[in-house]
Amino acid sequence: MRDRVSIRVSNKLDITDLTWDDEPVRHRKRPKLRLLALCVLTGVLLAAVLFPGVGALGMVAVRAGDTVDSTATELVAKDPPLLTTMQDTTGKPLAHLYDQYRVLVPAEKIAVTMKAAIVAIEDQRFYEHEGVDLVAIGRALVTNTLRGKVSQGGSTLTQQYVKNYLTHIAAETKLEQTKAREQSAARKLRELRTALQLERVLTKDEILGRYLNTVPFGQSSYGIAAAAQTYFGIAQEDLTVAQAALLAGIVNEPSGLNPYRFPERALARRNVVIDEMAKQHRLPAEMAEAEKKAPLGLAPETARPPNGCIGTGDAGYFCDYVTKYLESAGLSKDKLRRGGYTIKTTLDRDALTKAKTAVDGQVPPDTEHAANAMAIVKPGKDKHRVVALAANRAYGLDRDKHETTLGLPYAMQNLGAGSIYKIFTAAAALEKGMGINDSLPVPGSYTSNVFMGGAASCPMGAEGVRKYCVQNAGEYPERMSMQDALATSPNTTFVQLLEKTGVPATVDMAVRLGLRSLNTVRAGEDPKKRSIGKFFSEQNYGSFTLGPTPTSTLELANVGATLASGGTWCPPSPVEEVLDRHGRRVPLTEPPCAQVVEPGLANAMTVGLSKDALTGTARAAAKEYGWDRPMAGKTGTTQEHKSSGFLGYTPQLSAAVFTFDDSPSPTTLCDPGGSLPPRPCSGGRYIYGGKYPARTWFHAMNGAGEQPGIMTAMERVELPEVEDRYADGERERREPEVRERAPSVVGLSLAEARERLESAGFTVRVVQKASQRPKGTVIGQSGGGSVITVQVSTGVVAEAGSEAAAPGTTATTTKPKPRPTTEQPTTTTRPRPTRTTG
Repeated sequence: MRDRVSIRVSNKLDITDLTWDDEPVRHRKRPKLRLLALCVLTGVLLAAVLFPGVGALGMVAVRAGDTVDSTATELVAKDPPLLTTMQDTTGKPLAHLYDQYRVLVPAEKIAVTMKAAIVAIEDQRFYEHEGVDLVAIGRALVTNTLRGKVSQGGSTLTQQYVKNYLTHIAAETKLEQTKAREQSAARKLRELRTALQLERVLTKDEILGRYLNTVPFGQSSYGIAAAAQTYFGIAQEDLTVAQAALLAGIVNEPSGLNPYRFPERALARRNVVIDEMAKQHRLPAEMAEAEKKAPLGLAPETARPPNGCIGTGDAGYFCDYVTKYLESAGLSKDKLRRGGYTIKTTLDRDALTKAKTAVDGQVPPDTEHAANAMAIVKPGKDKHRVVALAANRAYGLDRDKHETTLGLPYAMQNLGAGSIYKIFTAAAALEKGMGINDSLPVPGSYTSNVFMGGAASCPMGAEGVRKYCVQNAGEYPERMSMQDALATSPNTTFVQLLEKTGVPATVDMAVRLGLRSLNTVRAGEDPKKRSIGKFFSEQNYGSFTLGPTPTSTLELANVGATLASGGTWCPPSPVEEVLDRHGRRVPLTEPPCAQVVEPGLANAMTVGLSKDALTGTARAAAKEYGWDRPMAGKTGTTQEHKSSGFLGYTPQLSAAVFTFDDSPSPTTLCDPGGSLPPRPCSGGRYIYGGKYPARTWFHAMNGAGEQPGIMTAMERVELPEVEDRYADGERERREPEVRERAPSVVGLSLAEARERLESAGFTVRVVQKASQRPKGTVIGQSGGGSVITVQVSTGVVAEAGSEAAAPGTTATTTKPKPRPTTEQPTTTTRPRPTRTTG
């Protein structure tokens, strides 16, 4: 039997050490007969105390013993639920996830004040009994008999640990928790026998430590470290006698003794604990009186960390994306809330701050009908790290404050990205053999004979279905290179180009480069419940190149990361690594990176998109914020101006911005001009990708005024070189549907011939030739490449060998550069599919 506990007191009149005259040792094995006799005697007393009238105690004891050994083993081996911590790239916590707020503390490091207080009030004979206190049970038997009801129990701290373990650790459902607390003889005997077993394998200090790391203290706080932080905002080793006594008292009834709700009751209970400590000579009487005069000393409000992503500030969207990403990678929410993981994320706090400043600066958080979201991804061949996710709407639950928990920067929004999708048509054309220098026709309007389902203003086609037609707003030259077309974004050019690449190939390119949701999210208007990508492919909708489908800002940013990585796609990952509670790396099921297009094609697209900030639709925004680095970019706007976007990237970072009406019933948005945010309108100066989205991008990346941007301190990196075959095309590699099969135009007028050949994708070179045929009639054609030479009759016979080219008619001469224009949305599109769960 141990000697009485001795106490040492510091000059601060505070308990600082608690020792025994002999060091804790593991109990020697008792003879089996002694243990059996103790079990039987204790069982009888326990049944008499708690279950008078219970018969067949032997049968109950037998059933109770079936799981004692396994339970005792689990008690020793299994860890309790712990809080999971997310960290940014510097190691600073950004969020916590927990089912039970608990931080484990080694038994030897638990505050001695806490040990003394809990033993005094809950089990003063803890260091004398062997797990079951027959004296306490006998005392309870007498008390309960005299009072005629159960008013006092005889459970030891060891038994309480067993019960708390079964209730809060082993039980994973409410039903299991109820069963662990049920008032039955079987449960009590199992608890009793398990306590006896436990005392044979653990020291007293180990048991006390496990108890204080397990027991609930209310306010969703479990264990002494969490309780000290929750109620006082301090580390548990700094607990004073009064603070420890308050926590020890709360254990008896966490809800009813909540000091925030019932301060007087909690104070009275605290002083009872202090009195018991003094009565049991664990605390000098004068110290006890001094401690009882101390105020509760609570933190102004519970100081436990926010649970989940609400309350994490600007990092809320990133936190939410991390949890969803890890769920898909094999770590469920339940595991995250109980596992005690350390999640090292890819979040760059500085980049997040600058992105948040930019999205708010362009579209203030309280702007009605206008959300502004930004996603930033770091390219790489081994990983695409998500650097930051930001939105002008705060992540939260208060709608009156324009807060939301919808994943604005990463989830699909039910509005399109507009002409940004022309990237996929151009990339598909390069894969089929074209080059970024290829000359493309730019008619002011165009009616397709390939795509059907146009608006009421389009010509009628076969079987009463209208042809698909588009037109450009603004002036363009008759022809321009693919590179210039990507910069100035004429709609008619890309609808014609889509005819050559085909919708399925272009959709496939979009999916490969990063729009993976096109293969997983169903088209809401489709009775066949096909994915969005399959819906557009099988319906052969020409509007795909004009970007009407639901948009994920993060997926757009990852498209840029894929191209900047030489055609290597990786999932946009927010996680560097996950460590378990023991510091071991946790394997994640992440999609592997893949080479989705040839590096030469990716490099050509990067250069092909490099004029947007120089002479294209983003030029004004780039100039406003002083951008002077090489970059690739593309703006986009939907037909009804309900949304617009900008994708821009360099070899170091890729980012997308999406500005859209986030109300339940989106409407057209206008740009009032100046620094005013967008607003709903029925007409006027509409929003475009080159306005709010592009300005947000350059504001975040390059900074504003004296404030630096995300890339200000980064070195300047040049864009890659373009291989010849992707610059000027490689005709022999083209797919059959794009190979030159020039239609015969002999006998047609020059105007008819030019229209037919240019519609088929050829450049027309005109030469005049003496002939008696009517003037202006095509009398011959030649050429097997992309340039077709047509011979046009002069109407008179000339000397042999006379041949003159018509001035200004050869497309092989250098054309004047197109005047920069504001990127225009298509005037006719198919109704976009709405997002559904899929």
